[in-house]
Amino acid sequence: MKRHALIFWSAVVLAVFGLASGLARFGLSSLRGFIVPVVLFLVLYLLYKFPPRRFAASGSRSKIKVKPSQKTLAKVAGMRKSQPPAGKRKTYPFRVIEGSKGKNEEEQLPKYH
Repeated sequence: MKRHALIFWSAVVLAVFGLASGLARFGLSSLRGFIVPVVLFLVLYLLYKFPPRRFAASGSRSKIKVKPSQKTLAKVAGMRKSQPPAGKRKTYPFRVIEGSKGKNEEEQLPKYH
């Protein structure tokens, strides 16, 4: 992780050094090459942050509401009635039945572990 940080900050230092030397040599005319990328970045950022309405609302407009049939509604209602409430569950008494196959009282460890 430190290697990536070192590469990033080295690139930042070199970029600042290049901008400073360009400004020292050519003045503000050296920034002419940065106008197009900066404007492009700003336009893309604004489109990402505030998408046009035709793209943002297209998902909600394209959904068609389908009315289920009476048979389907009856089936869903029957399924809801047949399911027991989540809070009331039947409790079953479980018990362990001791087996006698291969039981050795001297050795407590299982054969395979």
